[in-house]
Amino acid sequence: MNTKFLTGDMLLEMVKSGAECLQSHCDEVNDLNVFPIPDGDTGSNMYLTIKGGANTDCSAETVSDTAESIAHNMLLSARGNSGVILSQLFAGIADGLKGLETASISDIENACKLGVARAYGSVITPTEGTILTVAKESANAINEKEFNCIEEILECGIKEAKKALEKTPEQLEVLKQAGVVDSGGAGLVYIIEGMQNGLTGKKSTASLTAPEPSASINVDLFTADSELGFGYCTELLVRLQNSKCNPDEFDVNGLIDFLKGLGDSIVAFKDGTIVKLHVHTKTPQKVLEYCQQFGEFLKVKIENMQLQHNEVVANEQSKSKERKKYAVIAVANGEGIKKELTDFGADVIIDGGQTMNPSASDLIAAFDKANADTIFVLPNNGNIILAANQAAELYKKSDVRVIPSKNIGDCYSVLSMLDLDSDDADSIEQNMNESMAGTLTAEISKSIRSTQMDGIEVNEGEYIGILGKKIVSSDTDCYDTTLAALKLMNPGDYSSLIILRGKTGDEAVSKDIAAYAKENYPRLEVYESFGGQNVYDFILVVN
Repeated sequence: MNTKFLTGDMLLEMVKSGAECLQSHCDEVNDLNVFPIPDGDTGSNMYLTIKGGANTDCSAETVSDTAESIAHNMLLSARGNSGVILSQLFAGIADGLKGLETASISDIENACKLGVARAYGSVITPTEGTILTVAKESANAINEKEFNCIEEILECGIKEAKKALEKTPEQLEVLKQAGVVDSGGAGLVYIIEGMQNGLTGKKSTASLTAPEPSASINVDLFTADSELGFGYCTELLVRLQNSKCNPDEFDVNGLIDFLKGLGDSIVAFKDGTIVKLHVHTKTPQKVLEYCQQFGEFLKVKIENMQLQHNEVVANEQSKSKERKKYAVIAVANGEGIKKELTDFGADVIIDGGQTMNPSASDLIAAFDKANADTIFVLPNNGNIILAANQAAELYKKSDVRVIPSKNIGDCYSVLSMLDLDSDDADSIEQNMNESMAGTLTAEISKSIRSTQMDGIEVNEGEYIGILGKKIVSSDTDCYDTTLAALKLMNPGDYSSLIILRGKTGDEAVSKDIAAYAKENYPRLEVYESFGGQNVYDFILVVN
């Protein structure tokens, strides 16, 4: 290709491809984000920022209108320091393309220069050896050379960005000590590479529909005796209100001066009637109180950085654990079940199951956590086996073997007979597969619609018993449905019965089923347990 002019459609496609490329490398960038203070995940923050721009709906508009829409959406989507700087970089680029139908090579060079200037201007004390440096070195090289086409501009930008990224440890001692390059700079390199792919027509296999990171936290990492050493990462999106101030005359510098007295890592800027700010402070309530004088909040994010720091330390300690010879991973739902599987010998539990199928990436993360030469995976659901096999094929750090367990009963049988003393992984795998033979699992749940299946008439709202892949019982009474399923399992031919009560299961029904089994099958050992699983009121396992 020999592209001379950039259109709005081309720019949007480049931004989408840049987001896709960064998404593909998010974990790599996140892994760099551990020094000096863990402030969220840089890769995730940058991805969510550029994803906002990539989801812009501005087809067939001028390059000026497209750039402005992309920048505006990125400003609103910006997360964390690197995300804010990235959004400002694109806002400056939009400034450089303002009023243009299409952009020439010289227009793009100027836009890159303005983008860097605006990015530097958004930070109170710019620090070299960061995403700012990587952007600056790339833009400087672009403005110093002559090009015949836009493709050459991107090739130069990538080359210089990579060179600048490699030098970041020489500019920041903390990076040098940690043995990493700057995470924000690395994220920018991936974005530019993706933009080049978008221009040249090379498509990424990534998707922009991924959900935002989970907000779950480990509260045990900040106890009643912990001290707040790092303060709070505070981010606000404020809409200036005419009833409280004159938005046109609002001086963001006054806000910045106020924030300087409360903390550091300050980034603040105004885009129309919207103010975006980021600060590290031990008194976030004062920031909220001050800002509410001028407007109302569109978004508020306050995160305990001491908790984040403790989590990083805990993760690093976990990573440093001695590598094991064997590890077992199980997919399960329900706190009771997960605890029992851990007690039985599972090293890592992945939260999932019916309606909660983990992705291949979720499984791969669990493989990393297991940290073993050979990993045995128990999917415990037919809909998870394929993803587990795919993850196993992709993973190169360990020998991953998927045991095709289709339900939690299979898993109980495998773990109850687990013996990892052998030096032969093939033998262990064979024994695990053989231990599932003969185990039966029945699941009791409520029907959400009326149907006729397997010769049984089912009405909406009735309890149904499922044995294998067949509906074997249905009734308005949970006890009667469960008992009918139990009888069809022929429990007298087995040695044990496990009754796992779910979140919606009635404890009285569990006790009545256990009493019936003990009375009618005297040789059967009966165990009752609160599994806490979703979907199924009861799970019965005989083996």
